[in-house]
Amino acid sequence: MREAGITRFVVNQPAFILIIEDENKIAGLLSDYLEEKGGFRTHIVARGDEALAAFLEHQPDLVLLDLMLPGLGGLEVCKAIREQSTVPIIMVTALVEEIDKLLGLEVGADDYICKPFSLREVVARVKANLRRVSYMNGEEKKVSGLHVDEQRHSASLQGREIRLTPVEFSLLAHLVAHPGQVFSRQQLMDAIYSDYRVVSDRTVDTHVKKLRRALADAGGSESVIESVYGVGYRLSPR
Repeated sequence: MREAGITRFVVNQPAFILIIEDENKIAGLLSDYLEEKGGFRTHIVARGDEALAAFLEHQPDLVLLDLMLPGLGGLEVCKAIREQSTVPIIMVTALVEEIDKLLGLEVGADDYICKPFSLREVVARVKANLRRVSYMNGEEKKVSGLHVDEQRHSASLQGREIRLTPVEFSLLAHLVAHPGQVFSRQQLMDAIYSDYRVVSDRTVDTHVKKLRRALADAGGSESVIESVYGVGYRLSPR
């Protein structure tokens, strides 16, 4: 749902990422990884002169925009999108000179990633920029009696406060944003850790166990976070 340049996420709909990239291999890798590891929806556009039409048609939550494009350059595309929306734009470039980075940001980009890049870093940057927009809009999420306010960094169940650590809060906020969607342990790790640290599956299981206990302490049921055998976890949408 979108209103006059403000991004609002529908709680049961994964964020939509528009990938504007003319190198088919890179575009495919980005799309596959964002969908598999990030839980996002994606659409690819290969030409700069087709980018704005695709943006207006799909109304994405974030744009990954290559600097060098056929038809129309990335900076011009960025300007055109910025005239229409305040949606986050991450520039992707193989040109590492400082002037190119500055130019990209001066035309309205929110962030940049240099090629070659780590796909895990891309997912982390995408999530960080989406969280920033969520914070600026004072986004609040509600599902299954749970209320998560990311701006105030607070969570409650049927009006009763849930006492959480920062990692537990990030985990709950991610699950509440996608009720019913199953996430692997790796996807949850990528969601709650933005510093690319390496943690084991057991660490994620421990965070889930503690989060379930916190929900029970607030008067809820531990079963609201369901284990999906051989896959991972999901928040029950009931």
